Amino acid sequence: MFHKFKIGQRVRRAQSSPTDERLGFGTISEVVRLMPDDPTGEPSYRIRSGSAERAVRESEIIAAA
Repeated sequence: MFHKFKIGQRVRRAQSSPTDERLGFGTISEVVRLMPDDPTGEPSYRIRSGSAERAVRESEIIAAA
């Protein structure tokens, strides 16, 4: 499947939780790696905010303004 976001693009979580904010994901993150589609066929990414990094599905992030 086609990846909507590119490496280096700034994104943010579509819905942040208190855990996300505690880990530093309530702010702007950067796409650091395009990952294979998950079992449902949805593209996945590795994003980084500060020193924290996590995997997310495309539906979980939006482009940062």
